[in-house]
Amino acid sequence: MKISIVTATFNSGETLRDTIESVLRQDYADFEHIIVDGGSTDGTLDIVKECEPMYGGRLKWISEPDNGLYDAMNKGIEMSTGDVVGILNSDDFYTSDDVLSTIASNIHDVDAVYADIHYVNSDDTARPVRYYSSASFAPWKMRMGFMPAHPSFYCRRRLYMTYGLFDVSFKVAADFEQLLRLIYVNGIKCGYVPKDFVTMRTGGASTSGFRSHRMILSDHLRAYRKNGVRSNILMESVRYMHRIVEMLCFSSKNKTAS
Repeated sequence: MKISIVTATFNSGETLRDTIESVLRQDYADFEHIIVDGGSTDGTLDIVKECEPMYGGRLKWISEPDNGLYDAMNKGIEMSTGDVVGILNSDDFYTSDDVLSTIASNIHDVDAVYADIHYVNSDDTARPVRYYSSASFAPWKMRMGFMPAHPSFYCRRRLYMTYGLFDVSFKVAADFEQLLRLIYVNGIKCGYVPKDFVTMRTGGASTSGFRSHRMILSDHLRAYRKNGVRSNILMESVRYMHRIVEMLCFSSKNKTAS
């Protein structure tokens, strides 16, 4: 089973090497890594070219202007030739060396798998600041804005081709809209894997600032309307309350452990 990993980059020179090295360390060999660059002006492409020979022909890359992150992801999915496709952001990396083999061994009887991720600060990637578990996810919870951790989501390519790629009119939550379309509206069969797949640096488009959360809420409400799903701001507020409790519990656990 071939797995396609799509990484969108733009001036990612400070972090991309970690991403690439985590892919090359995987103990599963049947993969391709597709890097879609938006026309970087830093050292991003130098890193890609330096690392390309290490892939043994399993790397594809392009560098050209795009219409943002989700447009770049769409390009990568369209370039992919794997049976299964997942997204690995250019400032993130796989938490362990057996993520791809775990995906391959768990996706046989389902359309997609998802797992857990954790967040770290850029200056200390060894210390978690938040753990995002997808264990309690259920499709009905999407009406309250919940979703499985998207960086851990690996789906059969044919389903992207059937139900559509990212809607680029959604600026910060096109991932939610796509998962709503795949999981809630079209009912694809998903399986949860109790494993931490990805380490994410904080500060991305969906993890920083009050303004970002307002944009996410706006995108969520528009996603419901687009897909004919009944929800509202009150139902969405449940997710924010849950997140506050989750963060408090994680902080308390870390203090106890230290």
